[in-house]
Amino acid sequence: MVKSKAKLKHKISKLKTKIRGLKAELNTRKADTGISPLAPALGFPTLPEINGVTYAAGAAGVKYQERDDVMLARIEAGSAVAGVFTRSATRSGSVLDCQVKLAALQKTNTVADALGVVVNSGNSNAFTGKAGDTSVEFISSSAAKVLKTRPENVLTSSTGVIGELLPHDKIISILDDLNVNLSPTNGAAAARAIMTTDTFAKGAGRSVEIDGKTILISGFAKGSGMIAPDMATMLVYIFTDAAVTSSVLQQIISSENRRTFNAITVDSDTSTSDTLLAFATGAAGNTQIIGVDGVDSQKFASALHDVMRDLAHLVVKDGEGATKFIEVEVTGAVSDDSAHTVALAIANSPLVKTAAAGEDPNWGRVVMAIGKSGEPADRDKISINFGNILVAEKGWVSPSYTEDAGSTYMKNRNLKISVGLGMGDGTAQVWTCDLTHGYIKINADYRS
Repeated sequence: MVKSKAKLKHKISKLKTKIRGLKAELNTRKADTGISPLAPALGFPTLPEINGVTYAAGAAGVKYQERDDVMLARIEAGSAVAGVFTRSATRSGSVLDCQVKLAALQKTNTVADALGVVVNSGNSNAFTGKAGDTSVEFISSSAAKVLKTRPENVLTSSTGVIGELLPHDKIISILDDLNVNLSPTNGAAAARAIMTTDTFAKGAGRSVEIDGKTILISGFAKGSGMIAPDMATMLVYIFTDAAVTSSVLQQIISSENRRTFNAITVDSDTSTSDTLLAFATGAAGNTQIIGVDGVDSQKFASALHDVMRDLAHLVVKDGEGATKFIEVEVTGAVSDDSAHTVALAIANSPLVKTAAAGEDPNWGRVVMAIGKSGEPADRDKISINFGNILVAEKGWVSPSYTEDAGSTYMKNRNLKISVGLGMGDGTAQVWTCDLTHGYIKINADYRS
């Protein structure tokens, strides 16, 4: 019996060693192909096809050559629409245009005519003056013609270099071809077309039973650098066949945004182009959701939250040069807002992030970040954990903590830093990544 147990343990040990080797090989292959080591092992997921939504992707040569760089989406008439955008004072012409159009579209519960979305990568059309506004107008009117809708129903996004005129004629020149190729199965191609410094396309989906109907949700996003959202994140597009009013969809998106896209950071820089747009076609046939407090609304919000959270996490995992995915949890703050501020102070600290990159359990940098946040804190009430390891408590290092334990933990790909402030009931979670030489290399020559 003892020998059989020993043999079993030996086999398990060998299997664990083999698994570690396979993981190392996978990460090496990802590095060789330029893909983030934190990218999903199974690649882009199979997204649920949303009845009433079609996509297409094509190459316009806006900046990138020999790759798709424009996405077109068509959403059937009778759909609801919602969105959140960057609050940057230097937001792009596309963002400003979307904000005006969205306000008009939301005056009714659903939109009478078809909706269109045009997204280009490689050029953000930001800080391009009146010329940028003209580009948006040309793209919107041209897309409206091919989609047989109104220019007011076409929402545009641009992502890439700031301050360079958008060659909108290149985008317009491929709209007819994109329209011909619209299909509900092209979500993955659309997700790839909107990438800039991203190393992998990002998608997420869910299904949920509501009112006896199966509700489907699909979403994709782009984002890698300039990530410290002040609303949503980078570019995100979410589609569902749920029957829900625009006002309820907007309330849910805005509420869930705080715990997802507004809880991530890569480099503390807020983009001029951050946009999240959500569309609901109503094709699932459920009784229309007209309030936010009902059971159906809460089930829908929960599924939508899961999609938004998954996409937000994928953006962090593709952070420029990232090798570590870091969750920061703060409890015991005087309020949730205070906890959020402390968590972001830790997550945005270059010293904390570089320590993670170097696999250094430098908990003193966490102490520093708590202090610089400006939020109420008491030295003797603070506790700090790295994963399940109690690092510091009662004003000093924990008697049970060892540097070897901390160093071993920091070698993990996924890290969690937990801080207890002991001041109240406020809690928050944010997600970030480490700061490596790769980030500097990517951004030092981005425009060239």
